[in-house]
Amino acid sequence: MRAIVISLLCLLGACASTPAPAAPDDSLDLIARDYVALILEIGEHEEGYVDAYYGPAEWAAAAEADPRNVPQLVEGAAALTQRLNAVSTGSSPDLRQRRAYLLAHVSAAAARLRMLSGETMSFADEAEALFGVRPDLQPLSSYDPVLAEIDALLPGPGPLADRVTEFRSHYVIPKDRLQVVMDAAIAECRRRTALHMALPANENFTLAFVGDKPWSGYNYYQGNSQSKIEINADFPIYTERAIDLGCHEGYPGHHVYNALLERTFVRERGWVEMSVYPLFSPMSFVAEGSANYGIDLAFPGAEATTFEREVLFPLAGLDPSTAEKKARLGALTRRLARAEYTIADAYLAGRIDREAAINQLMTYSLADRAKATQRLRFIDTYRSYIINYGLGRDVVQAWVERQGPDRWAAMETLLSSQILPVDLVE
Repeated sequence: MRAIVISLLCLLGACASTPAPAAPDDSLDLIARDYVALILEIGEHEEGYVDAYYGPAEWAAAAEADPRNVPQLVEGAAALTQRLNAVSTGSSPDLRQRRAYLLAHVSAAAARLRMLSGETMSFADEAEALFGVRPDLQPLSSYDPVLAEIDALLPGPGPLADRVTEFRSHYVIPKDRLQVVMDAAIAECRRRTALHMALPANENFTLAFVGDKPWSGYNYYQGNSQSKIEINADFPIYTERAIDLGCHEGYPGHHVYNALLERTFVRERGWVEMSVYPLFSPMSFVAEGSANYGIDLAFPGAEATTFEREVLFPLAGLDPSTAEKKARLGALTRRLARAEYTIADAYLAGRIDREAAINQLMTYSLADRAKATQRLRFIDTYRSYIINYGLGRDVVQAWVERQGPDRWAAMETLLSSQILPVDLVE
């Protein structure tokens, strides 16, 4: 079986370099239909691989009823690559971008199939193969100056992570006020987004609190501009996190991104490839990066702190007297975000064990043991996916700001396009 997979992977590379002539009746529309089938069938081999699907129900039923095995799917990815390299796009920039988008996503699907077949890659190689961007892994010591700044901000005895946890404990939203605080935060995120973007008229979502998850929040897009957003309430949720989750999962984050893609491509153009969202694909780099940057876009400068102090703290029954200090701590801890890439690289490669990884996450994410353990559970589950948050945000922010002064217009362009990660990098 392994030999068959390897030989088919060789075929994939050969097809990419020496395309055969296109069949006279082939087209991007036909290829896109077969691409959707490929993704849906991979989803039958890996739970969670299909993050969202809102195409014809009979296509999903067909994939569930009779999925190809992994070697056959490898062969299918190779055939799609060959067809994409051969099909004509004429002089249309939109069609050229459509083909590039499909090629990148078929390539990511082929990489995921290799992983399902047992191939292992380094952290950086895997991230590049799946998401289209290669992360720069810095030594952990490069983050020590940031820890020193945080130590100066919160001086005192005991480990720094304990001092941070104690300080932040004053901003935990009480469980009995969680719903009203989250509702207020989400409503403000939506209000600010709607001032700049024309949202679909029927867009909406449901919100539920859950537990025993490796993540803090998740948007399950349902199609027809509807989402189901779940928030993990196992761990403390802080006031600033209510804003983060409201923007990231909702407005202008995942909910808006999926709704605009559906409206722009599936409904207006009939481009069926956008009706399916493979989690391990370049799409996720744009989705997570734009969702994280969306927080800063919706609440620029000190506006998030002001909203917390004036609205969320009273709703949560919390003391706002050190809100500015909390904001300074948040800005510093944000600079530590990429430290976990270095930790994940060492852990996933087996150079450090689980206990060492947890200890390093406690040190460089300033989390208590329970939260660091949950974060390692996320790394176990999603591996190099973690680059899409911090690196994704920075790349999206840089691209948006290069487009000119109207950042909301640039963001809307990004959220309703087939722009790839490689297009965002300067």
